[in-house]
Amino acid sequence: MTNKTPGHQLTHIDEQGQARMVDVGGKDVTERVALASATVSMLPETLALVLNGEAKKGDVLAVARIAGIQAAKKCSDLIPLCHPLALTSVEVNFECDEACSQIRISARCKVVAKTGVEMEALTAASIAALTIYDMCKAVDRGMVISEIVLDSKSGGKSGDWVKSA
Repeated sequence: MTNKTPGHQLTHIDEQGQARMVDVGGKDVTERVALASATVSMLPETLALVLNGEAKKGDVLAVARIAGIQAAKKCSDLIPLCHPLALTSVEVNFECDEACSQIRISARCKVVAKTGVEMEALTAASIAALTIYDMCKAVDRGMVISEIVLDSKSGGKSGDWVKSA
């Protein structure tokens, strides 16, 4: 299930096998966009509390949205080899599926830079999911966070990429 391209090496490892921050100094500045998602599955009663604004800790989705945006902005503080980026846009949205008792989170990050924003989008989706869990755990410790994935990315030398179905 990996999308390996023959001949590509891990960029965060040098010739001696040591971790390194990639030198992006020679790359072109381009607009780069990444979309990532995550899913939180929960009891139907828990989803009803979220949708009806009845969670004891407050507006779950509003707080999760802010947490996801903040996480994208702090990505380089959380993931050691990520470059700090001046994000131009971060959007975190939710799709609630009552039939499956799930909340699907989508995070879209945009930057004009020499490196991509995939990790920022993945971090935003992940932290939004963790925030939902945190705000609802008192009533549903069995929630499951799953399917944290990069859905697409555009820009840069490698061009556009979309997750295969």
